[in-house]
Amino acid sequence: MERAPFISLDGLDGAGKSTQCRLLAIWLREQGWTVTECHDPGGTALGAEIRALLLNHCGSMAPLSEALLFMASRAQLVEEVIRPALYAGRLVVSDRFLLANVVYQGHAGGLDPQMLWEIGLLSAGELEPDLTVVLDVPVEQSAARRIGPADRIESRDLAYHERVREGFLTEARRRPDRICVIDAQATIEQVHERIRQEVTRRIPS
Repeated sequence: MERAPFISLDGLDGAGKSTQCRLLAIWLREQGWTVTECHDPGGTALGAEIRALLLNHCGSMAPLSEALLFMASRAQLVEEVIRPALYAGRLVVSDRFLLANVVYQGHAGGLDPQMLWEIGLLSAGELEPDLTVVLDVPVEQSAARRIGPADRIESRDLAYHERVREGFLTEARRRPDRICVIDAQATIEQVHERIRQEVTRRIPS
């Protein structure tokens, strides 16, 4: 059974994902698509509770526990929101997906990235985005862009976030068929235009 395209945006916190997801969804609707927007973790009642635990938990949390909680939230999001939308012909735009696990808990957190890909695909029912756009900015710039107090993950040290950034770039080099990197230091309008170009090139009309 055919499904609609699935697109995710990822990158450091402060890279502009939320803004660019919104702009992309608006443009896709103008092109005639019916679009479902979501964010990972979250997007369901269970996911919202897991998101709060992940981002606000004050005690220590093992990297594997953290990774599996993200995956549990994602499994529910896929079951309740993403898969039904795709198979009803609605294009899905997600603010983050499995790549974030591979990078944050793998490349930056010390777990095996390949193991996280395998467990992550299992938890998502083998579903992954047709295209993931990584918005790339220097760590210092992403931190300066963030609004409000840092959550549990955002508050980690500079070296951690440098590993996150390099992890995104490494995975993009490994999987150029599914992941592209866009320089997000440009203006909002310029970044949006670059995303539109990539979507036009890679996603069937």
